[in-house]
Amino acid sequence: IREHPALRSLRLLTLEQPHGDYMMTCEQAQLLANLARLIKAKKALDLGTFTGYSALALALALPPAGRVVTCEVDAGPPELGRPLWRKAEMDHKIDLRLKPALETLDELLAAGEASTFDVAVVDADKENCTAYYERCLQLLRPGGMLAIPRVLWNGEVLQPQQGDTAAESVRNLNERIRRDARVYISLLPLGDGLTLAFKI
Repeated sequence: IREHPALRSLRLLTLEQPHGDYMMTCEQAQLLANLARLIKAKKALDLGTFTGYSALALALALPPAGRVVTCEVDAGPPELGRPLWRKAEMDHKIDLRLKPALETLDELLAAGEASTFDVAVVDADKENCTAYYERCLQLLRPGGMLAIPRVLWNGEVLQPQQGDTAAESVRNLNERIRRDARVYISLLPLGDGLTLAFKI
């Protein structure tokens, strides 16, 4: 894998953190960055910043005036990543919103930003993933790409244990996307699964 030095440093730093393995894999990040370049993306949404690994991967793929709006409720992890955003000279492209992602998405919609984003990555809490999906679809332009990592949930989506709301939420979202005539889809067995949905 060919990785920007700051991105590699951030990936290794993130893996040392509790729940660091929740981060998308470097293969997923590289694919998303290349797809963002392919569709000439300028504006991206990133739900679930954590240390900002996916936000930085996207920022590196966007043109100089590009912008990544990234959402996180915990102020701690992004502060770990911020020095590496600066090291990569990408911090000016990363617009961190420290509040529940649904609030940020609703604010963007209220500000008239529907159909203006090129890419959206949904990797926040799984219990709200269907609401995130619907709002991101509104914010994406036709031809825009929505990426959802961890859609296999370690195989538990096949038969969620009773009371496992995260696995049930992921399963329900997978079903919704499979039936959704508004998107073209690919489910890739990269990492713990990666769904790509392209808005028609």
